[in-house]
Amino acid sequence: MPLPSRALDPAAPDPILGLTEAFRSDPRESRVNLAVGVYVDETGRTPVLPSVLAAERRILEAAGSRTYLPIEGRAAYGAAVRSLLFPIGHEVTTAGRAVTAQTPGGTGALRVAADFLLQTGNPRTIWLSQPTWPNHPQLFRLAGMDVRTYPYLDATGRRLDADAMLATLRTAEPGDVVLFHAACHNPTGIDPDAATWRAIGNVAVERDLLPIVDFAYQGFGDGIREDAASIAILAEAGLEFLVCSSFSKNFALYAERVGALTIVARDAERAEAALTHVRIAIRANYSNPPAHGAQIVETILCDPALRDDWELEVAGMRARIRGNRAAFVDALEASALPGDWEPLRGQRGMFALLGLDQEQVARLRREFGVYVVGAGRVNVAGFTRDNLGRVVTALSAVLAH
Repeated sequence: MPLPSRALDPAAPDPILGLTEAFRSDPRESRVNLAVGVYVDETGRTPVLPSVLAAERRILEAAGSRTYLPIEGRAAYGAAVRSLLFPIGHEVTTAGRAVTAQTPGGTGALRVAADFLLQTGNPRTIWLSQPTWPNHPQLFRLAGMDVRTYPYLDATGRRLDADAMLATLRTAEPGDVVLFHAACHNPTGIDPDAATWRAIGNVAVERDLLPIVDFAYQGFGDGIREDAASIAILAEAGLEFLVCSSFSKNFALYAERVGALTIVARDAERAEAALTHVRIAIRANYSNPPAHGAQIVETILCDPALRDDWELEVAGMRARIRGNRAAFVDALEASALPGDWEPLRGQRGMFALLGLDQEQVARLRREFGVYVVGAGRVNVAGFTRDNLGRVVTALSAVLAH
């Protein structure tokens, strides 16, 4: 029997990675890729962190076995991940209420989370912020979930509309799943403050909602511990929830696909029971995780000196992102571009959303070789002294007509 005819029709390119392919084939030397969420330094290269190199040397010298890992990965890795989510001595960890499984990146964690929820009989509805990371909707739809959205931005597109978000979440059915971004919201860079996170927790308790927290940029906002404040607030509310961590960005381990799914349950017994179902989801998907990237993360986080070095390296990346964001806003304001750009200065993480329409995005790419995604999401980490002026000049031309 032949493949279904529909399967032979070319699929649309990925909205982000597809642009990267187009960028690579663009012959213009002046082209600028601000579409993909990858940290680069002033030279435009993604660096290998010195702490990562040191950890790899230790791993190589130890010459350990290359046999299969347990389905959920190494226990020491899981404990190291939880040390990033919760401070030492936090009740969640001392009570054994959290369990962690290693996954192939944050995307793998999200998919395992979806499979786990569906196979354990949870409601099929998940609520996503509007806007959100473009891969979220298709990931959960293909997993078999019904996707709904809650409002996130106000009419200016520059600030959070907490009232509208909370009002919509109050309409969710008990048991519905709601996805939040822990910090450095993608694509907007706009995060709830502590008071809003507490209100979110209260609504989740009132409506019996199950949060999934996507944590892809820990350390790129205000700091390693500071960016995890939302996790602690949800825990204080008494919720059960899931956290999907990615270490692509803060360890610059993009190619290694290192992530984790952590489940916070009501008690240790429920946590361990949840892990048995997570093992089934993993076994049916990719059987067990790859070793190398997670071993790097584990080695760094479990060695106090290496961990201190890594935290300094993350602080350096964070400072560069903040500096780029400020320089971008300064350049936009100096060019007298129409619009209120100042709110972008106070946003966090790698992304800013410019609020462009499809034709403006297309013109940036077609006429100026400036690649952005969606409604004008730019990766502010991608700015350098060489390309910032070109990007602002291109925006001036596009927004002038």
